[in-house]
Amino acid sequence: EVQLVESGGGLVQPGGSLRLSCAASGFTFSSYAMSWVRQAPGKGREWVSAINTGGYSTRYADSVKGRFTISRDNARAMEFLQMNSLKPDDTAVYFCHVRNRGRDFWGRGTQVTVSS
Repeated sequence: EVQLVESGGGLVQPGGSLRLSCAASGFTFSSYAMSWVRQAPGKGREWVSAINTGGYSTRYADSVKGRFTISRDNARAMEFLQMNSLKPDDTAVYFCHVRNRGRDFWGRGTQVTVSS
């Protein structure tokens, strides 16, 4: 059974930083690209970033480019999102995502609130 568990969210002031983590299990983590998506209050889910299996190819939404960094540790089956220079518009629930055997899986998410 695919399981994704996010952690690391919280309340942070504008300009601050947070590091999100996603612990994966139930599949061969190193064989799958991973991504992060987010959902702000009252809005649909927005793709944020993706990383390939080896961790050497990454992509970002324009809204986070230059501020967020995605990474992964295949030995520990974990994915990370380092978020710097946070803005109020980054407030959302952040979800870890994998597409496994044609199905999409997300964790329960972790809340990130950027507010002074």
